[in-house]
Amino acid sequence: MFNKAKVDSILQTINMIRMHHLDIRTVTLSLSLRDCISTDINEVADKIHEKILKYAKNLAAYAKEVEDEFSIPIVNKRIAVTPVSLLGESAKNPDYILLAKTLDEAAKEVNVDFIGGFGALVEKGCTKGDEYLIEAIPQALAQTQRVCSSVNVGSSKAGINMKAVLKMGKIIKEAANLTAKDDGIGAAKLVVFCNVPSDNPFMAGAFCGYGEPECALNIGVSGPGVVRAAVAQLPKEADFGVVANKIKSIAYKITSTGELVGRDLAKRLGIPFGVIDLSLAPTPAIGDSVANILEAMGLEHTGAHGTTAALALLNDAVKKGGTMATSYVGGLSGAFIPVSEDAGMIDAVENNALSLSKLEAMTSVCSVGIDMVAIPGDTSSEIISGIIADEMAIGMINKKTTAVRIIPVPNKKEGDYAVFGGLLGEAPIMCVNKFDNTVFVNRSGRIPAPIHSLNN
Repeated sequence: MFNKAKVDSILQTINMIRMHHLDIRTVTLSLSLRDCISTDINEVADKIHEKILKYAKNLAAYAKEVEDEFSIPIVNKRIAVTPVSLLGESAKNPDYILLAKTLDEAAKEVNVDFIGGFGALVEKGCTKGDEYLIEAIPQALAQTQRVCSSVNVGSSKAGINMKAVLKMGKIIKEAANLTAKDDGIGAAKLVVFCNVPSDNPFMAGAFCGYGEPECALNIGVSGPGVVRAAVAQLPKEADFGVVANKIKSIAYKITSTGELVGRDLAKRLGIPFGVIDLSLAPTPAIGDSVANILEAMGLEHTGAHGTTAALALLNDAVKKGGTMATSYVGGLSGAFIPVSEDAGMIDAVENNALSLSKLEAMTSVCSVGIDMVAIPGDTSSEIISGIIADEMAIGMINKKTTAVRIIPVPNKKEGDYAVFGGLLGEAPIMCVNKFDNTVFVNRSGRIPAPIHSLNN
């Protein structure tokens, strides 16, 4: 017989799933492709295809088995591979579009939703392979369905590679323009990082880092609807310690559920369990919103004064609760604030409560950064580079991960809507500061790392 405490816990978990959108947001197979390197790019492509099929052929099927057995939704199945800039670099005939198409075809064959790793780490500078890959990103994203791309341009140790920042502003514009018929969705599959983690299961930034094992299963759990419901049930006079403790207790339960599912799936696949990324990643579904959690704390709309403080509390409490539940928290872990994927964020923008400047301030305490923000299509690449530089500076100085995933939507202006569909959602086109920054972003070179980088 179960005692009352166990019964209550089981019923609470069932309600989390049925009523408040608790899910395993992603199971991501992290896979090293370093042994696929060859002097012949066609051989590289063949090896990549073969290895992905070898390790991922059962991922979708086993995930469905686990989903049915535990009665908890697994929303996405994904693969993260070695940064592809490395894989084509040794070839005499480098063709990164071929490698992107190979990744896309293999992902389709094993029935995963996205495959990440078409990217490079260039915080101190670019090799020839990095340069070729970055140039190929717009075409690669336009000619594939499942491929996602990320480029790390800064770190707290190295500073910010402003030449790469300037280049990425142009690459984002081109990626959007090549997918204009789909509201620039190419740019929605591209993210620019500072301090990128190598074990992140979430797209578009997932890749298998240099220090990662041959393969591993990383889990991304999400439950903003669950946290919102718990906070909303508290008395309005509850102090912040009570609010934080309630969030921690919910995060503990979410993390425990995710690790149970992840370890079971890893065992079935015969690969090691990696990390669990406890990130409150919203969806367009009503109620499944990080913004709504902040509003449940007492804000009329996200963006009101107090928003950054509320987000800081949320992010910290989620991490504390998660680390009590498992010793293997990794990835980004915390709260995401993507505009297009969060109905509450969209509502805040529509009510003029939330601006791009306020979002930037919020990124100083959230898990990532400027995420899934749609801006006018005529925004210059220099302004986009300036947005990237600002966000990289926040990450560099604060020794945290920050990122920019921004979409200059072709042929649309402020007040229009961009529609991406699925988990990517839709977004109102936000206002951008158009004062000139051209001289600044064209200075090139590297913004030096802060003094706290000298901590060896």
